[in-house]
Amino acid sequence: MKRKASIVIESDEQGYYARCPELKGCQSQGDTLDEAMRNIREAIELYLETLPEDERESRLSQQILTATIEVNA
Repeated sequence: MKRKASIVIESDEQGYYARCPELKGCQSQGDTLDEAMRNIREAIELYLETLPEDERESRLSQQILTATIEVNA
């Protein structure tokens, strides 16, 4: 069954760091954006394999909101 998961990707001089907010501790990295996306997809799929079906549904149905705000720096 296909499901959708949210991911957050950050970059720095070391590469890209990706995490899935719905799945605590589910994270990965990559040297490129494409590699990080492939790696986090694999990490999410492996993480979900460890969960009972009903828990998969509840975790992936959480509402994740993102926004960009201005700050004084």
